[in-house]
Amino acid sequence: MIRNFNVAYFMASTDNLEDVTGFANKNEATFPILSDPTTETSAAYGVLSARGFAKRWTFYIDEDGVISKVDRSVSPSTAGTDLARHLAELNFPKAATES
Repeated sequence: MIRNFNVAYFMASTDNLEDVTGFANKNEATFPILSDPTTETSAAYGVLSARGFAKRWTFYIDEDGVISKVDRSVSPSTAGTDLARHLAELNFPKAATES
């Protein structure tokens, strides 16, 4: 589970803020969903498709701001499990446990 790690995570979309907010509310998102309607950020990260949508890629960025891994084969059905596995493989810090 992602919450077992001491990391910040979010999702980004090329949809406008109203659509992103609606999606987050409908799906009861427990993490931030960012809006990139100008597609500048998507283009800068190389995830902008020819159709103008962001590809489903996951970037693992360490505490120094260095990209440790890019997962270019994200599957919505296994994304959570895959995220946790990759975080463990990359030795990202574990979250502190409550006593």
